[in-house]
Amino acid sequence: MKTLTFQKEFSVFQSLFLYFTFCLTTCFSMNTTTHLRKNHKRITLQKLSIVSIIIGFLCAFMAVCLKHLTEHYEAILFHKAATNWIFFIIFPVFGLSVIYFLRYYLFKKKENKGIKEIFESTESPTKKLPVYKIPSHFFNGLLTVVFGGSTGIEVSTVVASAAIGSVAQQKENVFKRHKTELICAGIAAGITALFNSPIAGILFAYEVISRKTSKTFAITSGLAVAVAYAFILILDEKPLFEVGVTTWHLHAFPYFLLLGVLAGANSVYLTKCVVYIKGRFTKIDNHATKIIIGSVIISASLLLFPQLYGEGYHAVKTLFVSSGSVVLTTSFVLTMIGILFLKPIITSITLASGGDGGVFAPSMFIGAFLGLLVATVLNTFFDANVIPLNFMIIGMAAMLSASIHAPFTALFLICGLINDYTLFFPILIVCLVSKTTAQLIYPYTVYTYQPKPAN
Repeated sequence: MKTLTFQKEFSVFQSLFLYFTFCLTTCFSMNTTTHLRKNHKRITLQKLSIVSIIIGFLCAFMAVCLKHLTEHYEAILFHKAATNWIFFIIFPVFGLSVIYFLRYYLFKKKENKGIKEIFESTESPTKKLPVYKIPSHFFNGLLTVVFGGSTGIEVSTVVASAAIGSVAQQKENVFKRHKTELICAGIAAGITALFNSPIAGILFAYEVISRKTSKTFAITSGLAVAVAYAFILILDEKPLFEVGVTTWHLHAFPYFLLLGVLAGANSVYLTKCVVYIKGRFTKIDNHATKIIIGSVIISASLLLFPQLYGEGYHAVKTLFVSSGSVVLTTSFVLTMIGILFLKPIITSITLASGGDGGVFAPSMFIGAFLGLLVATVLNTFFDANVIPLNFMIIGMAAMLSASIHAPFTALFLICGLINDYTLFFPILIVCLVSKTTAQLIYPYTVYTYQPKPAN
């Protein structure tokens, strides 16, 4: 009996021992798993932080180089063309031809699709932005603008920056889940360096590309933008437009709203021009025919209005200086209307015939001219006593906001361009008005429009 009792007690003891051993092992295992998970997250975050810093520097360096090269050679070639009109005929056909041969023989015969390439990459787990997209957009954007193509380098910078982020994502397995975040980090850094506005860089990456935020997005974009901004501060980069905004008057507010509505309508005209003309050019199979048709129309427009050459920032800077002394004459009105009518057309033709670029610079160009025209008409016929310079700046922001459906990006981008926040509140309201107007008339931008499949 004693032996049996002892055996039972030993059995109970053994069961308790095994149970406690199991509990201890399970707890230890759970602690180890939790520790490994935390360690993995920490290592991933460290790697993402390091690669974001590298992306920020590379994108900023690339953007600054492209900006200065474009400004330098555009000024030289535009001066040549302004003194000898024959260059207005030679430059566009030469530039588009060189771009075609580069694309055909060097860049895998692939056409640049602009920001739509980024959407295709971020929306698909398999599609990537290949490394050749970096030199492709860099050189094609440069050649398009310096030889008179009526667009800007902004979209070329955005896609090349996105390609840098995409290539970085492909180098580490732990980055595969963060492709969109690293692409957005590159874009934010490129925009920051180009427009001297870190907030605009992050907002553009959010409003146009990602459309959602996360902890990883905040860390990667924040670090990339911080590095890009530090880089341009070290280089002492100056604002693109150095203007002296002193004040704005409350009585001008209804006129600002009018400008917002007009900018929204004009942005739809620009968008529909791009969509329609690109659609027509895609039906032309022969690339030589595209180049010839495009060059003839661009050259004819430049002969009529040299202000349309390249980005057009040279013309905007001239208007900023003379805006206070502009007088409403028949010649002035015809010039302004001609430019506002032709700019969307030749921008579309530049892109459709092989040029590289987008609607950033054209939108700001149109907005500046529209703002000056509206202010001059108001002062002449309605004794509105508004400040033309303010209308030019607000018009730039309003057109950009309506064209890309990104009011907050436009707000901080334009304030960064002039390095002045005096007009912050009116720009904010007008950007919202212009975007809403554009969406009510036509819900798409050149980035979001999808052609209907053929039946």
